[in-house]
Amino acid sequence: MIPDVDCDSIVYLDGDYVRLGDAKISVLDRGFIFGDGIYDVVPAYGGKPFRMDGHLARLERSLAAIDIKVGLKRRDWEQLALDLIKRSGLGDCMVYVQVTRGVAKRDHAFPKNATPTIFCMVSPFSRPGSAAREQGLSVVGMPDIRWLRCEIKSVSLLGNVLAKQHAVDAGVDEVVQFRDGYLSEGASCNIWVVKDGVLMAPPRSNLILEGIRYGLLEELAASAGIPFNARPIAEREVENADELLLSSATKEILPITTYNGKPVGAGKPGKVYGLLRAGYDQAIAAL
Repeated sequence: MIPDVDCDSIVYLDGDYVRLGDAKISVLDRGFIFGDGIYDVVPAYGGKPFRMDGHLARLERSLAAIDIKVGLKRRDWEQLALDLIKRSGLGDCMVYVQVTRGVAKRDHAFPKNATPTIFCMVSPFSRPGSAAREQGLSVVGMPDIRWLRCEIKSVSLLGNVLAKQHAVDAGVDEVVQFRDGYLSEGASCNIWVVKDGVLMAPPRSNLILEGIRYGLLEELAASAGIPFNARPIAEREVENADELLLSSATKEILPITTYNGKPVGAGKPGKVYGLLRAGYDQAIAAL
């Protein structure tokens, strides 16, 4: 048994629906041996997927980026996600999808005849609570030491794991990473900077994983009349921000009110966050 995991929940593994406790893969699966695979996470509210098209488009981009070919089309992924949500009986949940290159003799080069391993499961999640929304989060800065293909949502997450552990060891909620003095992202989220009423984010590139909330927040900002600027953001700009925000599939959008032990702006959630938060909640309510 795995602590805090429902081993009786139903998962999908290579064409079959099985109990999580009965799902097995080979120790020679390249996802296990090399981290040779990709994944994505689709949130759902009241059993209804949120921004699923964006998540599945990113899944397909990641598969193409590492040349894994599967026989599933977009409509197949959609139906698989909906089937799993229905089988789970959960309301607010997240659908985890992982594809690896499959089982093969251990060798770095791509195997010629391996069949990709496809694994999907559904887990409950709780929306951010009032404390996080109203008081905000604390973060610390650190160097970004990850590889240079961060736009691929790879299962090779050791760099992110180490970054998250840095936050845990520092007693804060998250980290803000910098590469060569410029903002990249958090351990598992995108970071947003607000100065003089303008919402800013690092440009889309190989140096960040473009969260599906990236496009959503652009839309919400436009609807709320908030100027948006995607450009390189220097570390000193983060230090002097009026507001800092983070976004991810399960954290949604949250304010950062403490950075490196010092208050961000007024030390409380700001106006831009409030407008984006309201828009985000409306988007979920409209499902």
